[in-house]
Parts: sequence; C-alpha cells; structure tokens
Amino acid sequence: MKKSRIVSVIRKACAVAAVIFSAYVVSAQNDTAGLTAQNRIRTANEGLASQEFRRGVQAYYRGSFNEAVMQLEKSLSYKSDDNLILDWLGKAYYRSGMEGEALSVWQKAYDSGYGGLLMQNRIEIVSERRITGSSYENSMRYTEAGSFSGVRGNTLIFSEPVSVLPDSDGSVWIVAYGTNDLLKININGTVIKRMEGPLNGFDRPLDIIRLRNGNLLVSESAGDRLSLLKPDGSFIKYIGTKGRGTGQCIGPQYLAEDANGNIYVTDYGNSRVDVFDSEGSGLFSFGNRQDGFDGFQGPTGIAVMENSVYVADSVTGGVYQFDLSGNYERVLVQEKTFRRPESMKVWGGYLVVCDSNKVISVDVSTGATYECARSGNAPSRLTSAVPDVNGNVLVTDIKTNEVYVMAKMQELIGGLFVQIERVDASSFPNVTLELRVENRHRQPVVGLHEENFYVTEDKRPAAEQKLVGSASNNTVEDITLILDRSAEGSVYGAQMQSVVRELAADMNGTGTLRIVSAGAVPVTEYKGSPRAAEQFSNNAVKTPLSDVVPIDLAVRLAANDLINAEKKRAIIFVTAGKVTQNAFTRYGLAELASYLNNNSIAFSVVQLTQGAADDEINYLCTNTEGKEYYVFRPEGLSAVINDLRTLPVGLYQLTYVSSLHTNMGEAYLPVEAEIYLMNRSGRDESGYFAPLQ
Repeated sequence: MKKSRIVSVIRKACAVAAVIFSAYVVSAQNDTAGLTAQNRIRTANEGLASQEFRRGVQAYYRGSFNEAVMQLEKSLSYKSDDNLILDWLGKAYYRSGMEGEALSVWQKAYDSGYGGLLMQNRIEIVSERRITGSSYENSMRYTEAGSFSGVRGNTLIFSEPVSVLPDSDGSVWIVAYGTNDLLKININGTVIKRMEGPLNGFDRPLDIIRLRNGNLLVSESAGDRLSLLKPDGSFIKYIGTKGRGTGQCIGPQYLAEDANGNIYVTDYGNSRVDVFDSEGSGLFSFGNRQDGFDGFQGPTGIAVMENSVYVADSVTGGVYQFDLSGNYERVLVQEKTFRRPESMKVWGGYLVVCDSNKVISVDVSTGATYECARSGNAPSRLTSAVPDVNGNVLVTDIKTNEVYVMAKMQELIGGLFVQIERVDASSFPNVTLELRVENRHRQPVVGLHEENFYVTEDKRPAAEQKLVGSASNNTVEDITLILDRSAEGSVYGAQMQSVVRELAADMNGTGTLRIVSAGAVPVTEYKGSPRAAEQFSNNAVKTPLSDVVPIDLAVRLAANDLINAEKKRAIIFVTAGKVTQNAFTRYGLAELASYLNNNSIAFSVVQLTQGAADDEINYLCTNTEGKEYYVFRPEGLSAVINDLRTLPVGLYQLTYVSSLHTNMGEAYLPVEAEIYLMNRSGRDESGYFAPLQ
C-alpha cells in the first residue's frame, strides 16, 4: 500500500475515533442515560452498575423490596453519581417502609438537578405524610375542585339537585327535585343510570340514604311517602302514607337510620320526626312539646350518631338532641345560629349542616360550629353536603342547578400522588402497568375510567392503551390473622379459637387465609383456603407461649407474605390488647405503619378483653385503614371481613403496546403515566426491562 494511502486511512480512523469519543463525553454528562445509553463504549464499572440495576428493578417489580434495596445500593457503589439509580433506590426504600431513607436519596438526586417538579412534589407529599400521618381534619377549609352541571349546552341533564349519595366505586346518586328522577353519574359526570321510580314516577324526591342492608331509601315530599329501592335503584315498595297517624307523614324531608335498622324521617307538614322499623312499619313519632323543649316548628336535617338523634329546625335555626326513643336531651346548637339549615349528615365525629350558601361542621360534644366551605356571594342555596370515597365533599346547589365537588386547597395545589407500582413486560411488546392513585393524605382515588389516564413511553403516546381493571371492584381479599401468643393472652384461648373460626367462615371460601403466631419467634402456622380454618383448634398451634412477643416481627412477617397477594389484603391482630417488653425493638411503629400503608395493607384488631388496647396497638390501627373490634360486641364480628373487603383501593391496571427497541432486553425502557380528574392531575415516571433475548 502506498504511503499516502496509509496516511489517508489513519486520518479517517482518527476522525471516527474523535466522533466516538465526543459522543461518549456528551452521553456521560447525562446522569439518567448512564445505564441505558447505547452504541458507545462503557467502562467496567458502568457495566457492573447496569447489571445490578437491572436486577434491582426486577426485584422491585417482584415485590422483593429488601432485595431491590441491596441490588440498587450495589449498583450505586459502581456508579455513585447516577441519579436514576438514586431515584429507584428511593422507591425501594419507600415501599420497604423506610421513608426517611427514601427522602434522603430523593433529595440528593433532586439537588443534583434530577426529577424537576415531579421529584419536588413527591418529596413534599411524602414529607407531609410523615408529619401529619393519615389523620383527617373535618374542620379544614374546602374549595371547589369541579362541578357536575345540570345543563350541558342545550341539553337538560337534571334540574334542582337536592341530595346526593356517593357509592363506594366513585359514582354518585343524585336526587333531582325538579325533574322528578334519580340519576347515577360516574366520577367524570357521565350519566350511567336514570331511574324515574315506579309507573307513576317519583313525586318531588328530596333525600336519599343507603340502608344497612344495601337498599336505597328516597323521600318524596309531594307524594307524602318513602320509596324503598334495590341497590341498583329499581323500585321495591312504598313506606308510609299521607296523614297524621303513626306510620303516616305530610311532606317528608330528610332521612337517617340507626344501628337497629330503624328509619327516621323529618315530617315537615306534621312538625315532627316519624320513626319506622326496618320493614317499613310505623313505630312512633316525636317532636311535640316536652320538658325543656317547645316542639319543632320546621324540622329539616336529621342524623343518627351512636345512641342520639340530632334534628335541625329551619325556623328556629337550632339543632336539638334526642335519644333513640325520641326523648329530648339538650340543645346542641343554639337557636338562631343557622339561617335556614337543610340536610344534616354524619361525617366522622362531626355533623355537617348546609345553611344557605355555607357548609358547616358541628362538634357533637360541644356544639361548636366550623365553616368548612361556601359557594360564594352569587345566589345560592346549598341543600346537602356529603363526603365521598375519594376524600372530597359533594355539595348540591338547588338554585344554580349544580353539584359541586369540593376538596382541600392543598389537594388542588399539590395534585394527585401517582405511583407506577409494577410493570409486567413478560409478553413484550405487550406491557401491563399497575398504577396507584391517591390524594396527598393517602386516601385512594377510586372510580377512574380510561379517559382519566394517559400513558407515554419516552414522552411519546403509548399505542393501544386500555384500562383493564380496577382493584376497588375486586370482591376477593386475602387475610392474615396474627394470634397473640403472649402469656397474658393464654387465658383467652377459647375466645381466640372462636374468633378464628368465625372470621374464616365470614370469608365464604374466597381468598387465601394465613395464620401467623406471634410468639418469641413469629411463625406462619397456616396458609390456604379459609374453609379449612373453619374448624380451627388452638391445639394445632405449634408456637409456644412466651413472656416476650416481638409484635413488630410478626407484623413484618405477615405483611411480607401479602405483598404479592390479592390487591385487597389486610392483617387482623387477635390479641388481649397488651404488649410485652421489646415488642417493637427491631422495627419502630412509624416504620411499620409506613410499610403497611405504602403497600395498601390494612391493620385491624379484634380485642379479647374490654377496655382500650395499649397505645402501640392503637397507633398501628389508627394510622392504617383498619378498625378495632371487641370479640363480644352485640352485633358480632360479621362486619369485620366486610369492612375490610369494602375498603377503597386506588389501584388500576392498564395495558399498551410498546414501540421501543429493547437492545436484546438490555435497554432500560422508560414509561410515564398521567392522571387527569377535573382540575387535578398527577404524574409518575418509571421504566422497565424487556425479557432477555
């Protein structure tokens, strides 16, 4: 070869090398591309970091969060300045319950310029949750987040909405006084059902409640009767007739039900409250003059809380308290406090009263009032305010013909908290996403539809996006029972055996039941069908009694096995209510509560003794979605499983077809998901690896 030809080849080779080196330098400046950049030379450390990162991501999606933490920390040791690894390490910490560590690594990535507003919002929400927990303050101010209008364009949807009833799936029943019908709309305001009553129709329907048996009850103010409906809104029968006798009414207005199934209705025409039994037969009425009480002049809103009945009077402007037999007890809210009170509903430990253009909560212990929301200075008449399953308050305005959706101001500013919890790419290019949607206070957002989701991959719209499932609609739930094997609890062996049998029977053979013994070393005693545990015996428990019971290890063991269980899952702690020494040495209460909450595991307690459980047990129950039950409560334990099964779950499953190149399964494939709901939105970014080829 000639010398000039050789020189030319060398120059071209140098030029190509310079281009490659330049591309390498540019790519190395991008932290997030450090593990995924293709067509460039990688250092040995980058290669090792990439391998460990891949294993960490896969462990995370398998629900092995401790393994994911170890793999991602190992990956970070090879490439300590990679913000993508930090992001994923924070996710693994978060799902493991270690929120402090998660915030630390996320903050480090954010300080390096990674994540932008999305990362900032995530840090703010998780930080706020750690301070305020999952408590729900009824006295906080609410503001309009959106509304359902009775008119769209030139089309009348409904007229004069006077009352609403939220459903557990996020939909809402609306009582339309002006159009004499009952509508059911979804979370986006689309009418999915319209009921007009029996053949002769509703006659000025005014209020609606859901009875303990699931049926609906509607008052008809002009028809002087109540309409009993099936859960789907179809007509069953009338209750009550026009008149002044027992079981009769004139102008019935608002409704309530007590724990015994008795029905209370404010009878405006007769200036009294009528009481019917669960079958619809008239029992008695009250509201006439009694000692210390002058009698009703215009009873409107009514509510039952524990053993008391509360009634608002639109003429006197006060709220009065009676026992369940109608005996007057006291004035809860002084007269002339309200201008024109309408409906009154129970909201946590408060009563919520609509008064002209205001929504006001009432403390039942003191009678103190707090303004929650108002509709402004425009002509308005609010008639009902009811909290829905998503933490909003639905308010009807009969004058403006709208149903307002009101939320806390911080919810509107901060938006929704969206998490891509799992990506299944085993059938690539078909990809399945599991998304969890919550508000800032951990409350799940249920009832979303396909139009509320927007999935992109590397910022480009994903092909063939479909919503294929919502966990809140699931009817199967996995339950883990933790049995207290402390020496103090040993004297309640018969009660514990009875509890296990009853709860197993209440599962009706669905889902998986696990039994964990909380002894000196927690042990899984049983895993399988609930049917086999219906004959549970204490003699079958292998774990011995102990003076020291590490409850933290038992809870952690129970939770670990539920991570990959049904999307509805819960722990029930069967205990005498006392904790031993060193019960929470390995894991703190806050860390355990975070682990349960961040993986949607409710923690309930069935107490074998009367009186309050120890503070540690109360903390776990209060700061998750569970409840406390006494083994010998009058209504029995039949509600325990149902209460857990009906808890809302904001988990959704979507599918799409990916158009990204996998590089034989080595490439990290980005995916983003956005949620839009009225004036709120939320977003998350994640990624995954396709199967190796």
